[in-house]
This record gives sequence, structure tokens and C-alpha cells, in this order.
Amino acid sequence: MINKRVLVKFSGEALAGEAGHGIDTKILKYIAQEIKTLVDAGIEVGIVIGGGNIIRGVTAAQDGIIKRTSGDYMGMLATVINGVAMQEACEHAGMQVRMQTAIKMEQIAEPYINRKATRHLEKGRVVIFAAGTGNPFFTTDTAATLRAVEIGAEVIIKATKVDGVYDKDPAKYSDAVKLAELTYDQALQDHIKVMDDTSIALAKDNSLPIIVCDMSKQGNLLDILNGNMSNCSIVK
Repeated sequence: MINKRVLVKFSGEALAGEAGHGIDTKILKYIAQEIKTLVDAGIEVGIVIGGGNIIRGVTAAQDGIIKRTSGDYMGMLATVINGVAMQEACEHAGMQVRMQTAIKMEQIAEPYINRKATRHLEKGRVVIFAAGTGNPFFTTDTAATLRAVEIGAEVIIKATKVDGVYDKDPAKYSDAVKLAELTYDQALQDHIKVMDDTSIALAKDNSLPIIVCDMSKQGNLLDILNGNMSNCSIVK
């Protein structure tokens, strides 16, 4: 086992399934089972989930009726809804879970406190970090990288619908080439959207590897942390 503590980032859209919006409980159950394989292997797991299956702040603010700041706060609240759903699914699968939010809402979750989060992880609890960074204009990618750095995660895994990073969109271009490994500078300079530029720069500053993998391949998360990198790409 090469990692003891990891942070896994899921997009909100990943929870939507074929409907494209809302939460598909079958996918929720599947993700919880994948997380459980890590916990059962003794890995400490933090989770960040986006809110795009419910609302995206940038999209909500496009026509000018909703301010960007308000749209982003709406997006943060969407991540809390997803976080509650994920917490329920993980507990149903037999894990101990705590959710912490960057915006205080004590009736729903603990406020984010780094020392408390770290202690939960040390006790074998899965910790879900919701409400982004608590600030507008920052994506959940940036929130995921920030939390990964703060809790001392050894790696951040971005679970997506593709098996790694490509030089262009493989869904649109048949000649797209998979990049098994690339540097932070390559990702930034070539505008390869592994994560947004702020999160990549933060990962670079803290030497935090980013692994991009296909979440639909069963057992892939554990395989990666056991050293099998054939179904993913790594930025470091």
C-alpha cells in the first residue's frame, strides 16, 4: 500500500447518472462501496463532492439576474445536499462518517475545523468536506486540493468518467492521446483541464500528486492505491 491518507474528489454530475441531474441512488451506493474498499484496507479517506448535478454558480449567473457571488453560494449549498446523501450512503454501507462544512450549519454538519477533521480520520472515519472553501469564485476542485493539503493527504484522486488525462477530449476526437504522466507545468501551460489552474498551482506548491481515474471501473480506487496505474493518469 503506497498511501495512508487520501482525498477523493467526485463531481456532482457523477451522482446524476443518465438523468443528468439530481441524485441517482444506484450510483450513490456504488461510490459508497468503492470508498468502503479503501476504508477496509486501512486507508484514511476524505471526500469532496461538487454540486453540478443540482446547480453550478457560473451557469446560474450567466444571464445577470443572479449575481456571481449568490450563484456560487447556491452551488456551495448544492454540495451540502450531495454531502448529506453521500454520508447516508456511506453509513448504510457500514462506515463511520462525519461531514464538515465551510459555511456553518450546525443542525446539518460540523463546521470545518482542521484538527477535528484530522482526528476523525485518525479514528478511521470518512470525512466529507462540503460547501467548497466557503468563498465565492473558488471551485470545488480548489476546495478539494486545499482540504487535501490541510489534512496532509498523500494524494488527491479525481474520479471522473474517463480513464485519465488526454491531450484533447476523447469523446470528440478519435485521435486523442492518453497522457499517463505529466507535470504540473505541462497541465498549466498546455491548458489541459485536469482541474482548474488554481487547484493545480496549489498542488504544485505543496508537491501533492493528482491522480485522474475512471470512477466507473469497479475496484479502480483501491488498485491505484496498491500501485496499479494502468487505468489512470498522474500529475506530479
